[in-house]
Amino acid sequence: MDLSDLKLDLSAVKQDILEGIYQCSERGLFQSQKWLSELNFALNHVQLPPKSLPQPFDSSDNEYSTFLLAKSYFNIKEYDRCGHFVRNCTSSKCRFIYFYANYLSIEKRKLDNMTETNCRPDSIQNEEMKTLCAELKNNFYENKLDGFCSYLYGIVLKKLGLRSLAVDVFLKAIQDEPILWSSWFELGKLMCDKYNDIFNQLPDHWMKYFFFAHTYLEQLNNDEALEIYQKLSDMGFEQNTYIMSQIALGFHNNRKLVEAIQMFRKILEIDPFRLDNLDIYSNLLYVLENKTELANLAHTVVTIDKYRVETCCVIGNYYSLRSDHSKAVLYFKRALKLNPQFLSAWTLMGHEYMEMKNINAAIQSYRYATEINARDYRAWYGLGQTYEILKMPFYSLYYYKQAQMLRPNDSRMIIALGETYERLDRQENALKCYYKAYSVGDVEGSALIKLAKLYDKLNDIENSAAVFIEYCLREEEKKDKIAEEQPEYYNALQYLANYYLRKGHLDDAYTYAYKCIECEETKEQGKALLKAIAAKRIEQDDLDLIQEVNISIIPENTSKNDASGMDITFE
Repeated sequence: MDLSDLKLDLSAVKQDILEGIYQCSERGLFQSQKWLSELNFALNHVQLPPKSLPQPFDSSDNEYSTFLLAKSYFNIKEYDRCGHFVRNCTSSKCRFIYFYANYLSIEKRKLDNMTETNCRPDSIQNEEMKTLCAELKNNFYENKLDGFCSYLYGIVLKKLGLRSLAVDVFLKAIQDEPILWSSWFELGKLMCDKYNDIFNQLPDHWMKYFFFAHTYLEQLNNDEALEIYQKLSDMGFEQNTYIMSQIALGFHNNRKLVEAIQMFRKILEIDPFRLDNLDIYSNLLYVLENKTELANLAHTVVTIDKYRVETCCVIGNYYSLRSDHSKAVLYFKRALKLNPQFLSAWTLMGHEYMEMKNINAAIQSYRYATEINARDYRAWYGLGQTYEILKMPFYSLYYYKQAQMLRPNDSRMIIALGETYERLDRQENALKCYYKAYSVGDVEGSALIKLAKLYDKLNDIENSAAVFIEYCLREEEKKDKIAEEQPEYYNALQYLANYYLRKGHLDDAYTYAYKCIECEETKEQGKALLKAIAAKRIEQDDLDLIQEVNISIIPENTSKNDASGMDITFE
């Protein structure tokens, strides 16, 4: 995407935002209202005249009192009661409140009827949802739905698994109401390569830049997303915590863990009570095994709101780092009771079941994660690991391929794929995977070792030695990290010492064998190799001496041909 045309009139942007805040507030779309309010707060330095503020609901409207009554019931979550009073209303706000209250009532009953967290409710088989969908469909094709109601229709279609129809409806909602961020957000989650032509159908509105960045991040095109977010930040949104958290997610996806943690710390300095995305922050602390900071974070989020899904995930990660996996699972289940669609909890719970050796539950958790978001490479990778444990390499291969397609330059996915090919005796594919993992930047530093061992297994000694040499050179550049806890390095030295010993290159063999003595695991083998090298030197010296003696007893005036057939006798 060319960012040279990214220019924003901040006064017009703020005017749109204020109108959007009002419209979303009136309709109970509190998440969109919050998102827009955070943008508005970041534009505090932009001043607007008082007359530009949005006007309230027209009190002369005959449905005004009905709307106020229904909205009061909606605000205290009496959804059926709310829907009853606006069922015959015709104004756009009342129609939206009617459909939205029915939708939330269906969702509430579905959650109340959940008996087991691991058995996710199936919206596709929900007859009430189908009835609501039919009513929305009739209104949609009669052009009775505004942008807000079209957004709700798209949500229902998505719940029923009608994703391609949902894309079209969300696109219509965006064209009618470009200020409604929820429509852009949901469309971004449904976007994939075959829908890229939709970019050309979007309205020319400043919101599309947030959409592009969000979609790039969903599709794991992290560098492109970070570029747009940085540009937006530089244009006046530098204090917007949403943009900062998205930048942190981009760093997290790019494995820039330290930068991501620093960004989350900066967010918490600006807004210490913000819980959004703190489950990702806890994942970062978990990976870096920062127990103290993770414990402090868990304590903080509990004091803010113990019944938020992010809080449950943070505490789950805390117990997981303490190896208390049963308690971790308990908190991830609590998170899913609060929100069965919370992707992170399903994936993390799958990891915990793996630690507990409960493979069936792990598979179920990972499968639900992929159903919620088919682009969650961690869930696909987890499924590959579970079937690897079950010794079902063909299944494992399929899931690792899915993960690798989502993360084509992640060496962990490529190496897992290579190991599976190796188990299936598809050695050429395995060699290609290991080489590619090394080429894209080997995160775990195991690609060269696996490549060298596979060459050795195929009796390609020359290539194996060449790869081992490359591995040793790379390790010697990190001298401070080489220690006895890294036996692979010393095993590689031992292999090279044996290789050069067989070839008769005793100086090279001596160099590698002498280094083997530094490690306890290879110390004895190193000594044995040095003895063998010394013996080889003596043997070589004896051969050289015999050769010199043979040459010295041949008369100077005798040609080589004569000497070769000449019998020498002594009297």
